[in-house]
Amino acid sequence: MSNEPTMQEILEASSRLAKRHCVSDGREFRLKDHDPVDIGPFRDGTHPLAREGGKDATRELLATGIRAMAAMQDMLYAQDRWSLLLVFQAMDAAGKDGVIKHVMSGVNPQGCEVHSFKAPSAEEMDHDFMWRCTRLAPRRGQIGIFNRSYYEETLVVRVHPEILARQQLPKEVVTEAIWSERFQDIRKWERYMARNGTIVRKFFLNVSKEEQKRRFLERIDDPAKNWKFSAGDVVERARWDEYMSAYEETIRETAREDAPWYVVPADNKWYTRLVVAAAIIDALASVDLHYPELDDAGKSRLAEARATLLAE
Repeated sequence: MSNEPTMQEILEASSRLAKRHCVSDGREFRLKDHDPVDIGPFRDGTHPLAREGGKDATRELLATGIRAMAAMQDMLYAQDRWSLLLVFQAMDAAGKDGVIKHVMSGVNPQGCEVHSFKAPSAEEMDHDFMWRCTRLAPRRGQIGIFNRSYYEETLVVRVHPEILARQQLPKEVVTEAIWSERFQDIRKWERYMARNGTIVRKFFLNVSKEEQKRRFLERIDDPAKNWKFSAGDVVERARWDEYMSAYEETIRETAREDAPWYVVPADNKWYTRLVVAAAIIDALASVDLHYPELDDAGKSRLAEARATLLAE
């Protein structure tokens, strides 16, 4: 008898793990309540995977989740009704690239697009702050991944007001209320997307300051990882508290039922990947995915085509 879990078991386990880190109502959110190293039952050894096989077992669990995700994505693509938008935000070295690479490894490339958003170009600066992201929102049947996103406006730009000054906004609209207005704009856009069939899920990979330091030093000391390091990373690290305050308010103001945040502990990469995979599976399971069903006329055409092929 196979020990491979059933699809129902995978869905139930994914839902439990995802809900542990889900923030769907941010009004009472406090970042201090979310420990970057809290891996729950895995941490104290009470979870079977923590005792029996450790990381190797979790790799197998992740592989199982990826296979389930691939099967669900195939239906998403074929049905061509829903789309899924995954937004990733984090401090430097939190592991966004690695999560996207490992978790999405089994997904059909035809049905998935990844977009990375760095410093805006001159063209992007000549548009509203949402423009460069909204024009790349996923089509029906597709999974869209934003590696950073429109949330840079309430994070990096919030911490660096000189960037806001370069946006050439009319001075009349840059008031003390601009950040609350930005949050309102984002909430309304995400609600609009949800009402049009896009499932929106957002991830904050919550790495600790100590673990970020360790990873920076690893990038400096390992020649194979030197390319990952930028001196600007250390400059931004000096503003850690400002960023944490910006993340806290951003999640508090934009975590809603139709576009929840997942505050994912990111000090343990294998656990981070498990949680993200679980959240994606749970998101896809939240809608009625199925392969398109033919009506009687369609079935009749198939029968005629079959008869023609057999008669050759």
